[in-house]
Amino acid sequence: MQADYVIIGAGSAGCAMAYRLAEAGKSVLVIETGGSDAGPFINMPGALSYPMNMSLYDWGYQTEPEPHLGGRRLACPRGKVIGGSSSINGMIYVRGHARDFDHWADSGADGWAYADVLPYYKRLEDWHDGGRGGDAGWRGQGGPLHVTRGPGRNPLTQAWIEAGGQAGYELTDDYNGEKQEGFGPFDATIWQGKRWSAASAYLRPAQKTGNCSIVKGFAARVVMQSGRATGVELTDGRVIEARAEVIIAASAINSPKLLMLSGIGPAAHLAEHGIDVVADRAGVGQNLQDHLELYVQMAGKGRHSLYKHWSLLGKAMVGAQWLFTKTGVGASNQFESCGFIRTRAGVEYPDVQFHFLPLAVRYDGVGAAEGFQAHTGPMRSKSRGEITLKSADPKADPRIFFNYMSDPSDWEDFRTCIRLTREIFAQPAFDPYRAEELIPGAAAQTDDELDDVIRQHVESAYHPCGTCKMGRADDPMAVVDPHGRVIGVDGLRVADSSIFPRITNGNLNAPSILVGEKMADHVLGKAPLAPSNDAPWIHPEWQTAQR
Repeated sequence: MQADYVIIGAGSAGCAMAYRLAEAGKSVLVIETGGSDAGPFINMPGALSYPMNMSLYDWGYQTEPEPHLGGRRLACPRGKVIGGSSSINGMIYVRGHARDFDHWADSGADGWAYADVLPYYKRLEDWHDGGRGGDAGWRGQGGPLHVTRGPGRNPLTQAWIEAGGQAGYELTDDYNGEKQEGFGPFDATIWQGKRWSAASAYLRPAQKTGNCSIVKGFAARVVMQSGRATGVELTDGRVIEARAEVIIAASAINSPKLLMLSGIGPAAHLAEHGIDVVADRAGVGQNLQDHLELYVQMAGKGRHSLYKHWSLLGKAMVGAQWLFTKTGVGASNQFESCGFIRTRAGVEYPDVQFHFLPLAVRYDGVGAAEGFQAHTGPMRSKSRGEITLKSADPKADPRIFFNYMSDPSDWEDFRTCIRLTREIFAQPAFDPYRAEELIPGAAAQTDDELDDVIRQHVESAYHPCGTCKMGRADDPMAVVDPHGRVIGVDGLRVADSSIFPRITNGNLNAPSILVGEKMADHVLGKAPLAPSNDAPWIHPEWQTAQR
């Protein structure tokens, strides 16, 4: 049980690294505690609300009571399955804004500016525009990850984009290209009617090289000898030895947990749990970030929404069509149009994302109604939380505390999000389809009334990140350097969304895969891909105009 590289976690970044290392002729063992991703609930895009609520595929994490949300505990799904969270997510593909990565570089992640990462995005993509326009020069062809667009035929899906334009916002036919700001079609990791996870894109091709194998097991800790990582101990006592390096790619929740169980983290906290300190790194588990979102829901007129498929018979028919033909409603995640806007003048690039859905329903499938909704929320909250240990028992869940809405600016931004969404839904494009507002409800108008709705109804968008921050070696809160190496120990890296210095715009699967792709080159000692000179579109009047 030894290999050149031992990767903990078969998720978005771990699968990408496994493929690139195996492709280069290195032997790789990937440790994954979750089971097969073969079931129809995972592979049928329209069934996305099921796997993230199934203990078979999800760790089932919950936050601590959140003091600014009335003490609510929020769900924090993470994939416990081959493919990790890319096997249970909403399949939405968002690179992030160019300025997100420039901010990473400015804050100490040297070599991670947009010019540096764009070539890796192009390398990893196999982009298909689906006849809905796009920005081909900015996109990749022939990479492992298929990125497609839903047909966008639902009249509500089109009304959303039209309403954005009517409200005075930009339109963009490719938010992953030059111009993120505006309203347009969504990209998804769906191929030929099926979910295209990191396991499909990378792990299975890695196994086919003959250099990569999966070990089913639960990682207990990284084995350290004289300040160097030499392997991974599993809870059943097996030790997997790494001849070159151990790479942790276990998520923003479990990567810091594993570091702390291995003696790397805030010394006082480790001492509380009787763990010998290998490296005192104050930043391990800190800097936890997420996107919160509220569903602004409207009742609908007519039978244009997906609600007509919501009966038992309707779902059976959708499922049967998908099973036999991989087409129909089940072949799309139904998030087929979106928007990225700025809350006010003086904000340089979008700080709000919209997911439009032609159905009024919660992520867990509860409360479906005839209508439609836009998920909205601020992209760059100033609130920060932490992951800490509840116990030194590797099987114990970590303590997850996001400290949501702890910064006063979050409340102001969220109220703005709601009011801007209402304005979009009030545009003429929705006149044939719009009935009364369900959430927040027309009665909620004042700041205090909206704050009550936010407190009761916001949900996580399931984008945790930041808990093993990447930065310069002299940054006391950095956990890894820009090559992913854990500062203060040898032979150990972290590569997943935990290393993000700050959360990116939009959904996090694409930047997580990017991290695996780029870190693989660092591990292999390759020269990075040549930087790109493409400059992103920034609203020419951003300093004086909101739209």
